[in-house]
Amino acid sequence: MQKVFSITPFTTLDYPDKVAAVIWFAGCNMRCGYCYNVEVVRSNGSISLSEVCDFLDRRVGKLNGIVFSGGECTANPLFLRLAREVKARGFSLKVDTNGSYRDVLKEAIDEGLIDYIALDFKAPKEKFIGITGSNLYEKFAATLRYLLEINFKFEVRTTVHADLLSEKDISEMSELLFELGYRGDYFLQKFFNTGENFGGLGDPKNSFDPDKITSKLPIRLRNF
Repeated sequence: MQKVFSITPFTTLDYPDKVAAVIWFAGCNMRCGYCYNVEVVRSNGSISLSEVCDFLDRRVGKLNGIVFSGGECTANPLFLRLAREVKARGFSLKVDTNGSYRDVLKEAIDEGLIDYIALDFKAPKEKFIGITGSNLYEKFAATLRYLLEINFKFEVRTTVHADLLSEKDISEMSELLFELGYRGDYFLQKFFNTGENFGGLGDPKNSFDPDKITSKLPIRLRNF
């Protein structure tokens, strides 16, 4: 059985308006070129369900939020079980996801387990396979439409490496979001060069100017 890779015991940055911890789930069904969590994605994890529950018990009264991240947390067999453990202890739960497991998210939402989602919009359809190493665009799109249909509280975010995505790409992605009915902020995260990622990427050779983006949605920049 896959396990949890690691736990960040305290953060004020990963869950809006919450003092939280991050549980990093091992494994992922994508291989995004810019992803620097190489060890997390390739791992089966080493922290068991009972060890995570012991951690949660110790954080009751000290935290008010838990973040599930990865890797792709919804692909991990422990996802639903741990989500139930989080909610049983009174924490709010935020899920970072690539949106490829709509049915898992739906089950969790139907049970009232998730309070907030950060949905990664990796790339426009024509660039999706090249950037993510996966043919999962339609699964992402189905999750996006589902969250909009049920009016769930979520944000959309895109990691930008200027050699992979241009201002034109982001403008088109923003237009698609707007056409589908999304009215929240669109967050752009700048590629962070740690020296190791799946695409062997360094600092981008191309420039990227957020002012050249055309968007009906508010654009929010992170790390730019």
